[in-house]
Parts: sequence; structure tokens; C-alpha cells
Amino acid sequence: MPPVSRARASWAARRAAYGIMSRVPSPSEPSPAEPAAPGPAGPPEAGAAPPRALSGEPPSRVSGLLRSLGVLDWIRIGVLVLGLVFVATGMLPADTARSSVGRIAPLLLFLFAVIVLAELTKEAGVFDAIAQRMARAGGGNYAALFLLCVAFASVNTVFLNLDTTAVLLTPVMLALAARARIAALPLAMTTVWLANTASLLLPVSNLTNLLAADRVALETPAFAARMWAPQLAVLAVTMALLWTFYWRRGMRGADAYDPPEIAPVRDRVLFFATGLACLLFIGAILAGVHTGVQLGVAAAVPAVVAVAAFSLRDRTALRPALIPWQLLVFVTGLFLVVPTLERYGLDDVMRSLVGDDDGTAGALRAAFAGGGLSNVLNNLPAYVAGESAVPASNKDQLLSLLIGTNVGPVITPWGSLATLLWFEWCRRWDVRVPLLKFVLTGTILAVLGCAVTVAALLLAP
Repeated sequence: MPPVSRARASWAARRAAYGIMSRVPSPSEPSPAEPAAPGPAGPPEAGAAPPRALSGEPPSRVSGLLRSLGVLDWIRIGVLVLGLVFVATGMLPADTARSSVGRIAPLLLFLFAVIVLAELTKEAGVFDAIAQRMARAGGGNYAALFLLCVAFASVNTVFLNLDTTAVLLTPVMLALAARARIAALPLAMTTVWLANTASLLLPVSNLTNLLAADRVALETPAFAARMWAPQLAVLAVTMALLWTFYWRRGMRGADAYDPPEIAPVRDRVLFFATGLACLLFIGAILAGVHTGVQLGVAAAVPAVVAVAAFSLRDRTALRPALIPWQLLVFVTGLFLVVPTLERYGLDDVMRSLVGDDDGTAGALRAAFAGGGLSNVLNNLPAYVAGESAVPASNKDQLLSLLIGTNVGPVITPWGSLATLLWFEWCRRWDVRVPLLKFVLTGTILAVLGCAVTVAALLLAP
């Protein structure tokens, strides 16, 4: 056996000994409990017709792809199909559709690149290494571990956006809970709440921020200068409620935990290459890149670096599953559906809810209207609909709407795409999320968080 193969086999054996998978499947892939689709050479199902070529693909491959689609995947596809139907029937004029899709095209490039970068970084073991050392640094003390988890999730959300936190940090945190033999729910709730509430500071932290930064003409330094006080305020509220409802002694069920052993790095070249690629991206963001094609390029270049490293060291990781088609399909569909709904009454509804007052009352109305509609529909359509209802000169009211659509969607499972992805991960890891408690505690966070954060926005110099 070649040296590389022996090393990979040894690594796989160690991973198996720890009781964790070498790679957790993405939410769009079939659950491990589901039977795998037969390959092209597999036996046909009983009573099935003789296989025929279909676009060069055996029927078994096509049926396997269809079976791999979960409920959320079909919803995303349905949103895009609905949007295309609106365009085809003339309910949404073609010019409006082109303008809407053109607005988000650079953002789609950014989403594509940053998810690929983050996925390969996780594959290289960077996130696992951080989580393991974080648990070791906590030394068995839950309060220390809590602060470290908050910092880890917040930094990841700020620089790599909330969907990356939901997609990649959730399985890392759940694996850490199993390794350290601690309750999974506190770690899981920390991830999902901070994926939403820690997404205010930079334009790249949330897709809604990118849209708002473009509308209010704030580049990254100016945006951060305007939003640092609201971000700190909502982090304080989030931390207080996380500790009260999920981390205190009566909730977590133990006084201390056993720090896990540090697993060895599988491939140091990949580890450092992807780590440096992430630092390159963060450096570009801190340098002021935040919108348009420049943002897409700022994410694409580090992603290319990571892909190049894996193409030389481990091509098996370069799978089609790396492509975040679910996000691309869903976002594109939303930006066709929402403009159509605006033409048929949604715009009037949002104007009546938001009003045109740029003072304290108008800011609070915008925040709670955005948060409420996010939990009814989703935060992306809620922001887009609210943005068109806010007068162009009311910048504080628009930023308050942004606060509502970022902080507010923590009540319902569909409030944000990040929350949807998080629920899917919890299901796959058999983590029971008590829905009533999730809704009630989320409501408290949404109400207090929006009120405190809007106050910080208006009071900050």
C-alpha cells in the first residue's frame, strides 16, 4: 500500500476509534439511516423495467439523485419554479426579473465561493481543531466553555456569514458534545442563536446586510462603525438568555465536563493552506471589500486556493456536493417571487406596518415588522419587502428593519435559512429540540433583542 494510502487508512481507523465519521454528510445528502441508491451496476429493483439510457445516465442514478432530495430541497426548488412561472406568465415583467437577478448575481458568486471555502476548511480539520482546543482551554469549566463557544460562533458568523455557521459549525459543535460527553442542546442553541444575532457587524455577515449596505451606501468600515454598538448589545442579550435557558446548572445537567483528547491533524499541508485561505478572505473584508463583483472575487480567490490544495493532496474531497446549489436556487427564487408579491399587495402591507417615521417609533415599527414577517415567511423576503417600503432618506429606519430581519427570525424553524439548515443537522444527529421551548425562548430573544439593539443603534454616536 502506498504511504499516502496507509496514512489515510490509519487516520480513518483513529476516527472510527473516536466514534465519529470522517465526514458528516451535508443536509442535502441522504441520511445515513436511509438506504443508498443502487449504483449503475447494481441489481434492478423487483418488477422494474429493463434499464434504458436517459441523457447518458442510467435510471438508477437518476432515481438515486431524486431520493437524495429532502423536504427542504424540494421547497427550494419549488420557490425557484414558482418564480419562473411568475416570469413566464407575465405576472413579473421580464425587465423587473432581470434587474432583480442582476442585483444579486455578485452576491450569489460570494455565497458560492465562501461556502466552498468553508467546507474545504472544515474538511481539512481546521474547525475541528479549533473546537477541540477550545474545549481543552475550557478545562472542564462550563462557564469558560460557554464564553469560548460564544466567541467561536460569533467570529465565524461575522466573517464567514450566518449560513456557514449553521452548515459547518453545527456538526462540529455536535461532534464536540459527543466527544466531551456533554449535553448537545446548549451547544446547538448557541450555534443557531448566534448564527442569527451575531450577523449585524459586517456586510458579509448576512445577505440582508449586503443589500442594506448597498442601499445606505456604507462601505465595510463605515458599516461596522454604525453597527458595532447594536452588535454588542444583542450579543449581551443573547448570552444572558442562552445561559439562563440552556447553560446554567439545572439545564445542562452537570457541574463539569471532561476535556476531550486532541485528534491529530490529517494533512498539515491542507490544514495550513485552507487556514491561510480563510485569513486571506478575512483580510480582504477588513481592507474594505464589501459589495459587487469585488466581494465575489474576494471570496473566490481564497476558494480557488483551497480547491488547488485539495486537487494536489486529496481530490476525493472535491465532490459535486461542495456546490451549495440549495442556497443558490433558493435565493434566486426568492428574488423572483418577492418582487411579484410586491406588485400584488405585499408592498402596501409593508408600508402600513413600517410607516415613514425616521424617529424612535418608526425604527421600532420597522424592526418588529421585519422580525414578525421573517418568522411568518423568511427573513430574506421580509427584508426585501420592507426595504421597498422604507423611504430612501430614512437610514436609521432601514437599519432598524435590518436588525429585525437579522435578530428576529429565531422563533420559527423557517425564520431564516440558517435556522432551517440547523434544524436539519439536529435531526440527522438525533438531537431532540423541544419545539415549544424553542419558540418561547426564541420569542423572548426576538423581542428583547430587537428592542435593545434598536435602542443601541439610535443612542450610539
